[in-house]
Amino acid sequence: MKKTSFLDYLKFIGPGIAVAATGVGAGDLISASVAGAQYGTVILWAVILGAIFKYVLNEGIARWQLSTGSTILEGWVSKLPKIVSIYFITYLCIWSFVVAGALISACGIAANAIFPEFSIQVWGIIHSLFGAIVVYYGRYSVFEKLMKIFIAVMFITFIYCAVLVIPHTGLTLSNFIPSIPQGSGKFILSILGGVGGSVTLLSYGYWIRERGLRTKEDMNKSKFDLAVAYFFTGLFGIAVLIIATGITPKILQGSQIILEMSVILEALLGTMGKWIFLIGFWGAVFTSLLGVWQGVPYIFSDFIVTFNKHNAKKDEDKNQKKQGEFYYNIFLIFLAVPPLLLLLFNRPGWIIIIYTITGSFFMPFLAITLLIMNNKKNWVGNFKNSIIINILLLICLLLFVYISADEIIDLF
Repeated sequence: MKKTSFLDYLKFIGPGIAVAATGVGAGDLISASVAGAQYGTVILWAVILGAIFKYVLNEGIARWQLSTGSTILEGWVSKLPKIVSIYFITYLCIWSFVVAGALISACGIAANAIFPEFSIQVWGIIHSLFGAIVVYYGRYSVFEKLMKIFIAVMFITFIYCAVLVIPHTGLTLSNFIPSIPQGSGKFILSILGGVGGSVTLLSYGYWIRERGLRTKEDMNKSKFDLAVAYFFTGLFGIAVLIIATGITPKILQGSQIILEMSVILEALLGTMGKWIFLIGFWGAVFTSLLGVWQGVPYIFSDFIVTFNKHNAKKDEDKNQKKQGEFYYNIFLIFLAVPPLLLLLFNRPGWIIIIYTITGSFFMPFLAITLLIMNNKKNWVGNFKNSIIINILLLICLLLFVYISADEIIDLF
């Protein structure tokens, strides 16, 4: 058997970049910016931990799929109680509607800041429909290439701005030591839940299948792909927080903080600084929209087909394939059109924050199922979770529960 070379590993980098770029959207930018402005770099650790958590969760999804030959959704339907399936599909539909509305609004905000000739609403509609057209007519290879280009734009623009403002941040090594300043819980929760996505993590299983990763022998390629993706995603998140800390915007309300940051950067770095930042912001939100439009319909169609198959008496593969394509297209329309109604709200920044926090509550659910399913030898064989992976999944679960409970208690 031919040994896989480093160059071979490099060739398979792509699905991880796509899922990470999809997860880094406006909610992450706003949450990290507000957190940086209010608490400085003392919560820098949350960005790094969030990236590590997403790597572990995505690795678990790939571990299950490559060891069993079935997606994690197929595992939920066939191995877990029916109530799990009902909970998930209900949650997915609600989450998808809110997420789509948030992404459409975010794209409208970003494009309007660059080209104010059109309103936020008009730009939002244009991005939503254009994204749907690209997904419907384009192949996965086209989608992946676009995502690589956009994440390169995101990374270069934000790292450039961060490097220039670092002298104004007072950044030290102590900022990497975990601490939770009073009142910062919801921002930490949003950062942890947003650095690299939430429900969108499930898209990774379908995208590695598109790239031909299907067997246990492909696990190391998947790990390398994810490690590279979340390394750069973590750096991107750190850059956003550093920028907000260095320029200290005074407006901390939703999307307004992003727009004010661009104005401050213009005063600090010149006109180029403003436009570089805005282009990076647009790249971040549009990749999120494109990734959700491409990946989430896979999740919906896979669930419906698998659920029907599991509860049907007969299995007809051809019909299932046609049904899968039908459900995929239906959900693509559901993402691109009905959420346009949310543009009627005058505070799109609130929609963005809501979807980021809402998505965070999916993480404990995913962590629990990976702890259960990937630790049964009769299900995954010798691909059981390592002790380190189990510890990280448990920490992920406990931390989300703790932060959520802390914020709920503060409300009363």
